[in-house]
Amino acid sequence: MTILLNVAFALLAGLLMTRIFKKWNLPDVTAFLISGVLIGPFVLGRLGSGSLGLTSYEEVARYDLINEVAMGFIAFSIGSEFRLSSLKKTGKQAFAIGILQALAATLLVDITLFLFHLAWPDLLSVPETITLGAIASATAPAATLMVVRQYKAKGELTDLLLPIVALDDAVGLIVFAISFGIAKVMISGQISVASIIFNPLIEIICSLLLGTLCGWILTQIEKLFHSNTNRLAMTIAFILLTVATTKFSFTAGPVTIGFSSLLTCMMLGTVFCNICPLSEDIMERSDKWSRPLLACFFVMSGAALRLEVFQEGMLILIGAVYILSRSIGKYLGTYFSAKAVKCSDNVVKNLGITLLPQAGVALGMCVSAQSLGEAEGTLIRNIVLFAVLIYELIGPLLTREALKRAGDITEMPVEVRERRQRKLNG
Repeated sequence: MTILLNVAFALLAGLLMTRIFKKWNLPDVTAFLISGVLIGPFVLGRLGSGSLGLTSYEEVARYDLINEVAMGFIAFSIGSEFRLSSLKKTGKQAFAIGILQALAATLLVDITLFLFHLAWPDLLSVPETITLGAIASATAPAATLMVVRQYKAKGELTDLLLPIVALDDAVGLIVFAISFGIAKVMISGQISVASIIFNPLIEIICSLLLGTLCGWILTQIEKLFHSNTNRLAMTIAFILLTVATTKFSFTAGPVTIGFSSLLTCMMLGTVFCNICPLSEDIMERSDKWSRPLLACFFVMSGAALRLEVFQEGMLILIGAVYILSRSIGKYLGTYFSAKAVKCSDNVVKNLGITLLPQAGVALGMCVSAQSLGEAEGTLIRNIVLFAVLIYELIGPLLTREALKRAGDITEMPVEVRERRQRKLNG
């Protein structure tokens, strides 16, 4: 009963907050995050609201299932951006930019934080530095996709943005695995080729193979149904099944066989949209069905933000250095790589800004970073939490403005606004 009550309360709070934020023309994502902060442990929980709201971070963690499922639907939707017809136009550009901007962010954060380490060696170690640099490569697909959907963004920048965000997961996994492996070697002194090279490659390959298999099976089963409602239900069931399957892992000697839910669901969507003739209509229906789920996801994400990190002065300083260097790395890496592959000026100037949001994938990397040691893991987690807080609150607004400048978001025609207003007034 309490779980259902809190989910309903979170969804209502988020939706009502969007009406307030509409006065300032702010994205819905920002409204959902702020409403999550207000009904979460840091505000409502401290007021002693009893069972109303998300009163503790332990209680927020109980809703991780919503986050897992929401990320599965997000990845499935982004997979549709890899239609072969679209990749013929933008595939090479997206691939080059996706890799280079991630590596540029990692490199610049590594260099900047290493200089910080030289100045204050007691505050930040080299293993912590290179781990944070690897985490910097990750971009949050959820906030970006939500802004694109809300404002119905269309154009050259949007066509490139979504495939790049999807590629970010694969690139981030490899960069993090290698950097994190080196960090563990520096602390323990034991070199493990399996953890540095084989495990991340196996995870990516297995995820893509599992996603391909699930996409093919889904397409074959869809042929058995003639009702769009039943086809939608089957698609939803397969996304849930795929997310659940990725939770399994196997160990074979020094090698761990695991799966990335984001990569697997992304590949599920990619295969499905390319081989199922009805995929476009089904995926559009799936997007509409998942919108309340995504609203809950962002409200829960807001509730999970730990504002107490603002109480630590040096942590804020390191976090500010991390945010600044990552932002510059993302922007410059995107700027020069987009220029190199001959993108238009609109894309060159604005694409980097849309890649700043950071959340779920980065926080998942923080969980792995705990194995460096309690002190190192806590420092890395708090710095990333601070960065996520800033990026998630500001990132959607910057993404919207960049898409506007590129011409992918256009103002609603006057006649359409007037017609809608007449309908609302009866």
